[in-house]
Amino acid sequence: MRDAGPTEIGCFGVSDPQDLLLVRDVTPVRQACSAVSVAFDDAAVADYFDQQADAGLSPQQFGRIWFHTHPGASPHPSGTDEETFARVFGPADWAVMAILARGGSWYARLGVSAGPGASQRLPVRVAWDEPFSGSDHAAWLAQYAACVEPEPDWDDLEGLGERLFGIDPEAAEALWSCPPD
Repeated sequence: MRDAGPTEIGCFGVSDPQDLLLVRDVTPVRQACSAVSVAFDDAAVADYFDQQADAGLSPQQFGRIWFHTHPGASPHPSGTDEETFARVFGPADWAVMAILARGGSWYARLGVSAGPGASQRLPVRVAWDEPFSGSDHAAWLAQYAACVEPEPDWDDLEGLGERLFGIDPEAAEALWSCPPD
């Protein structure tokens, strides 16, 4: 999903019940994305948490690992990433922020708020020795299409009225043009 569009995309990591840092799956929820941000839909997050709990998973398995992508080459967290991680995941006794940049570079960090607290960068590796059902690119693209709402590219203002409000370009021109003297 990292390369499906020009924006970031966020997902929750679903981990193994015996090894909470072994991610078995990543699940996107409905979100608005830009090249520099991801905003999860609150109702979609609540639905996701309900579905996972109904499936018998604990919040530690499905709600503590925040994956997101960067459309550029740098996997390092931005100031917005740091603020989001602290605000959303800070209250949990532990959480992980993992970032995958275009090109394949990774960044991951464990934050612990229990006790005196701690923060530790984590190595990232593919566990080739673990069972894996295989790639399903069509399903991944369908998830992307269902969950990701790209925000407008504010650098491309041509057709903005039509994209945002459904205004016909000719009608928009008439709205903004001055009457002749």
